[in-house]
Amino acid sequence: MLTANLDAWLRLLALHGEPDLTDAEPDTMRFRLYHLPARLSRHARRRWLRIEHTWPWVKAFTTAWARITSLPAIT
Repeated sequence: MLTANLDAWLRLLALHGEPDLTDAEPDTMRFRLYHLPARLSRHARRRWLRIEHTWPWVKAFTTAWARITSLPAIT
């Protein structure tokens, strides 16, 4: 149930402009967004997520990431 709620909120907050991911099934979301070919590295107290440029859904992921990180913090 928690996974279904997180998928629904992700689609509502971050994927509202992506036509093929707005109404995607959980398996599709897992295949396209959650299992991405990337490497997480750290340098100078920063974390870098290096995504493979040939991955077909890189634009959808980076757009969703930018929308999520731009949300205001709860005070």
